Amino acid sequence: MAINEKMIKDDLYEAVNGEWIKQAKIPDDKPATGGFNDLVDAIDKQMMDDFDSYADGKEKSDDARFNEMIKLYRVAKKFELRKKIGPKALQRVLSSVTDLQSYDDYQNQWRNWIMAGLPSPVSFDIDADMKNATVYALFASSPALILPDKSYYAPDKRQEHDQLLKLWTDMMTALMDKLKYDKDEAAAIIEHAKQFDALLAPHVKSAEEAADYSKMYNPQTVAELAASTDQLDLAAVIKRLVGTEPEKVIVTEPDYFKALDEILKGHFDLFKDWAIVNVIRDYASYLDDEMREINGRFGRALSGSKKPISQRKFAYYLARDVFSQVAGDYYGKKYFGPKAKADVHHMVEQMVKVYKNRLAKNDWLSKATREKAVLKLDKLGIQVGYPDKIPALYDQLKVDDGESLIANLNQLTITRNREMFKRWNKPVDRMRWEMSAATVNAYYHPFKNIIVFPAAILQAPFYSLKQSSSQNYGGIGAVIAHEISHAFDNNGALFDEYGNLNNWWTAEDSAHFKQLAQKMIDEFDGLPFAGQKVNGKLTVSENIADGGGLSCALEAAKDEADFNAKEFFINWATIWRMKATKQYDQLLLSIDVHAPQKLRANVQAQNQADFYTAFDIQPGDKMYKAPADRVNIW
Repeated sequence: MAINEKMIKDDLYEAVNGEWIKQAKIPDDKPATGGFNDLVDAIDKQMMDDFDSYADGKEKSDDARFNEMIKLYRVAKKFELRKKIGPKALQRVLSSVTDLQSYDDYQNQWRNWIMAGLPSPVSFDIDADMKNATVYALFASSPALILPDKSYYAPDKRQEHDQLLKLWTDMMTALMDKLKYDKDEAAAIIEHAKQFDALLAPHVKSAEEAADYSKMYNPQTVAELAASTDQLDLAAVIKRLVGTEPEKVIVTEPDYFKALDEILKGHFDLFKDWAIVNVIRDYASYLDDEMREINGRFGRALSGSKKPISQRKFAYYLARDVFSQVAGDYYGKKYFGPKAKADVHHMVEQMVKVYKNRLAKNDWLSKATREKAVLKLDKLGIQVGYPDKIPALYDQLKVDDGESLIANLNQLTITRNREMFKRWNKPVDRMRWEMSAATVNAYYHPFKNIIVFPAAILQAPFYSLKQSSSQNYGGIGAVIAHEISHAFDNNGALFDEYGNLNNWWTAEDSAHFKQLAQKMIDEFDGLPFAGQKVNGKLTVSENIADGGGLSCALEAAKDEADFNAKEFFINWATIWRMKATKQYDQLLLSIDVHAPQKLRANVQAQNQADFYTAFDIQPGDKMYKAPADRVNIW
């Protein structure tokens, strides 16, 4: 597709993607389409065809874990059987909630509920200890709200809050009607659930607050945490979860726990009905297809998707997600292979070298901080393509095709949670993958100081042997350097080479970095998009990583004999192409730590001097930004 370079002076993103945007159609079952989404669609089709071949017996696998995944896929596809059986499987789960008469009753079942993934006023998790990253620790946080984020409960969002809560109420009413609840009883339960949700909302973290990792680490003794409430015995449930009393629990939301007693006290009826509603929401999609359609209405209204995903895709997503590393291993080995894995691993090492060179030349960091930053790069773990080994957990996941889908999912959840809690206080497996190789994404884990590039993202337009080196650097090169940059964004910079929360900066360097981070906040804050405005604080870490990633990838591209700046920036804009519903764009503005795709493409290009040279951008052009206003941190 020919690109009008004159248009780039006004809007890089539109010049590169405008024609595509005009022609692109958002699938009915999705809120968006585009670079990432197109790859996801292609992989879904590829993998669903493969799953069907195995499910129908046309192909056979010697991998017992893979066969269990295919068994779950077959069970999930039995929509007609589930319709015939009706809601018995859900009613069995619901009866354990409806039988509760007091918090004491709940306490007796609490540990089993957590293991089965049932509603809890406290969410527990196991992850690397942020101050001792070689050992797994217990984390405690709040449960999820009905609306996507705490910001939706703010007084200035009252109209949006009421509209969304009405949509949610209508959906719950329809679900409970299908489950044969009396209308008045259903209305009372739903009202109670909303009242309990309203008690939670003021005390949980918003997406913006949660994006600040420095405020996540609030260790408490079990006794201190247990003092949060007299209504439930937190010490007892913790002991039952990990088998002993830990020295500490890492509390990510201390304000929530300060309010926990007043949230629970005198509100057992509200809590119980909140639990009933959550169980219905969690399980309704695993009944017949009509229940699945109803249960997705609120989510589709939030995102603007027109239709639910197909039955086939529903079954595939379910099996793939439960057996994520098994599915990823299959995809990586079949469609990526060891040669490409070695190829991209080398590219990552090259980008690390570029980053080291930039740090060596850095003019605002002190020698001591620079040396620690280089050490962090030396210790960086690199995961490319697919894992070398699959966690032993997947040998334990068994599917009974004579049982209901809900019964199977319950058992699988219990097995997964049992394995998770057993990791407490054990050595951290630093190289354990947390993302399937079949996922179009990449990440940096600050607690482990590792970067991960699944096989699924390592294809055009991000990476291809058919693309020029400049195109590849503008694509996967920028993504690789983006993830490396996360080691030095406003969150990653707080963690040392081992992933410990440990300030390795001099006071002067830290103050200077905060000033630069504030410039990045200011550059994005308030930019208009989709009828709303960007939150610079919410998106700062990703914007710092984008800026560092683009700048470092550009330097690496310039070392190649065939460097072409135009190809580099055009492919950079190409990878961010996206066409989304307005509802989805607005939802992302509230909850996503990434800036809108268009702004990621344009603003970061405006920060690079080579962009102006490549396309002869001059004062007066819309893409022009004065040198003093360009933000470059790394």
